[in-house]
Amino acid sequence: MKQIIGLLACLFLPFAVFAKTATIYHTSDTHGFFYPKRGQGGAAALAAVLQSGPKEYLLLDGGDFAEGTVETQRSNGLKAVQIMNRLGYQAATVGNHEFAFQDAGFEHILAAARFDILAANIVSESVGALAKPVLAYQLYRIGGVKVAVVGLANRNPTKKSQKYQFTKPLPALEKALRALERHNPNVVVVLAHDSLADDRPGQPNYIGEIGRKFGGRVHIVLGGHAHQTFQNEWRGGVFFAESGCHWQYVTKVTVEIDDKTGAVKQIQSALIPLDIVYTGENKKIKQYADSLREPGVDEVIGRTSAAISKKSFLPGRQDSPIDNWIADATCRYAPADVCVHNTGGARVGLPKGDITRRDIIELYPFDNTVVTASVSGTFLKKLVAGGLVPWNRLAYSGLTLSYKKTKKGKIKNLKIWVRGKRLQEDKQYTLSVNSYIAGAGSEGRLFKTLSPDQMRSAGSKTIQQILEDDLKNGMLAPPPTGRILEK
Repeated sequence: MKQIIGLLACLFLPFAVFAKTATIYHTSDTHGFFYPKRGQGGAAALAAVLQSGPKEYLLLDGGDFAEGTVETQRSNGLKAVQIMNRLGYQAATVGNHEFAFQDAGFEHILAAARFDILAANIVSESVGALAKPVLAYQLYRIGGVKVAVVGLANRNPTKKSQKYQFTKPLPALEKALRALERHNPNVVVVLAHDSLADDRPGQPNYIGEIGRKFGGRVHIVLGGHAHQTFQNEWRGGVFFAESGCHWQYVTKVTVEIDDKTGAVKQIQSALIPLDIVYTGENKKIKQYADSLREPGVDEVIGRTSAAISKKSFLPGRQDSPIDNWIADATCRYAPADVCVHNTGGARVGLPKGDITRRDIIELYPFDNTVVTASVSGTFLKKLVAGGLVPWNRLAYSGLTLSYKKTKKGKIKNLKIWVRGKRLQEDKQYTLSVNSYIAGAGSEGRLFKTLSPDQMRSAGSKTIQQILEDDLKNGMLAPPPTGRILEK
């Protein structure tokens, strides 16, 4: 029996002698969700997972940590940095929401972070060089493995920067690789605030291009921005994973290195739900997170008769109940022929039952007001068509539509009705939209074509206040879907 045990030990000895393992944890789009929602998520659950794993690890975040909840909003993102410091993050890249508090807010975040901020494609306007203390890449040793991490920031900040510019990601990556390859890392990780979900047939995205063009030089790409969850995807010999959002999950990547050659032998990952029943919560981090709570936001202000989802569960219906409610509430506040809401503005749905002010802030964490515009039917048709690609980006009250998509993602057979009547391109319509869209942000770039005299403020109330008032009018039921039909 001893001989058999000895033989087995010899058989497995090479794996112990000739292999090293590095563990990398990844989160993204945490948006300040420090606390669990219905038993899942939060900083304390993440800390419990880290505590139960290997002693040496690399903890990375893919950006959009600075804005999304009342705690981050009222601290200009600093509370998010403080709790990330406590959790021991080693590095994060820059999401679009890191600029939510403009350049001054971004620089306060940089100053407060005790972890590296990595973004190879951010350049200072003033000197034309990499903006310090932002780094293009950094080297880390984990379990005897040398890991290089390159950051790639999202190029569309929520507030336009006056001091920084965002260069094309692939040339920035190439430049960073040339610099870091002098150090002979075992593993090269790209930490990006963009998603492989946006790399589609006929519509390639730079994230997918990393797999197609940098195989052998890049080993792992950890993405974000689209709030997607997937693991163990491969493109051209490059490993991809994404970790969802709101501290609901953490990705654990295990990399095995050949001890003789230093080459990567195996990469695999697992998505760990931060379900408190299974993970528990780290007491010290829980206490610290609770000390960051903003007062007066957890009182009940209304009720829902059922959960109001951010997703549509019926085939072909591209509109969601929560987006429809925001559009409807906008119309009740500022009546118009059509009320438009950008679906990216609604971050979460609402649960069934008691609703708190925190729920509303987390649903819509922005200070946008409402603007009314006078537009032609031609303008409205262009707005609707543009809002359907590459995914459904707009929601409507007072407008319904149907369409088809070609295999290449183009829109055809678009039909639009306003208040039950077919859209007339030569007719004038009134629109009520949030100030972000009216200011030509992202989904509202078409509004750049309007003159100032075509738009006016609809009042001083923010969307948050409008939703609170609407909720106080009585029990809220999920609005039906079917306003946007893909046939």
